[in-house]
Amino acid sequence: MGKKRFSLKARIKSFGYAINGIRHLISTEHNAWIHCFAAIAVTIAGFALHISAGEWVAVVLCFGSVFAAEAFNTAIEMITDYISPGFDKRAGLIKDLAAGGVLFTALAAAIAGCIIFIPKIAALC
Repeated sequence: MGKKRFSLKARIKSFGYAINGIRHLISTEHNAWIHCFAAIAVTIAGFALHISAGEWVAVVLCFGSVFAAEAFNTAIEMITDYISPGFDKRAGLIKDLAAGGVLFTALAAAIAGCIIFIPKIAALC
């Protein structure tokens, strides 16, 4: 397979595919709705509590990590269901492992959020 030349048109088109995937994730995955709610709540809290630029960087990286993990999990679940439409113990374990990856990421984000926000909330009391 030969190398393809760089094409700005193709790159722009690839963004469209990515946006389509994000749209699908947000519109169909219940856990993504929870992540969206959390992201909105944390963003409002961040503005209200005047978190620093460094804290915003951590928050944005957490948002990105959790949404990426959820997207990868959804893709793994979809391909697993496509390859193995019937019940299969191994397919179930594959999906459990992918879901566990999302849980790890969400827990790490929650811990980061606690480190950032608890002292700021405590200072208000």
